[in-house]
Amino acid sequence: MIERTLVLVKPDGVQRGLIGEIIARFEQRGLKIVGIKMVWIDEKFSKKHYSAHVGKKMYPLLEKFITSAPVVAIAVEGIHAVELARKVAGSTEPKTAPIGTIRGDYAHVSYDYADAKQISVKNLLHASGNKEEAEQEVGLWFSETELYEYETSHDRHVL
Repeated sequence: MIERTLVLVKPDGVQRGLIGEIIARFEQRGLKIVGIKMVWIDEKFSKKHYSAHVGKKMYPLLEKFITSAPVVAIAVEGIHAVELARKVAGSTEPKTAPIGTIRGDYAHVSYDYADAKQISVKNLLHASGNKEEAEQEVGLWFSETELYEYETSHDRHVL
């Protein structure tokens, strides 16, 4: 039940100065940061990370966006971390994300608006979609030496 998952603060979250707020939201929910780094990814790495989307019509816009500024990659760990991280993030489409989620509180763009403007949806972050994806993505973004084990007060209360 203890899982690791990947969260990315995308270029819009970095540029808007929301890195700290986003990290705090995950930590407040009991997720432990076990790896973190800022990276300016290139087109080649974008294709690796978004390999499931490369052939899709929207991919060129996504690649242009994700390579436009640095991202902050965060490996988080906790009980049902994959599901919890997605819950904290909110719906992928910011317009439909509930208030109280990161996207619901800080973004509001709809798919329709992004399509009309021919831009990628600026939804602040990425969170792995399932356990298999999480394992693959954490391995893509972090080497074993970049991931850390330590105890937090949350660990003492749930283990």
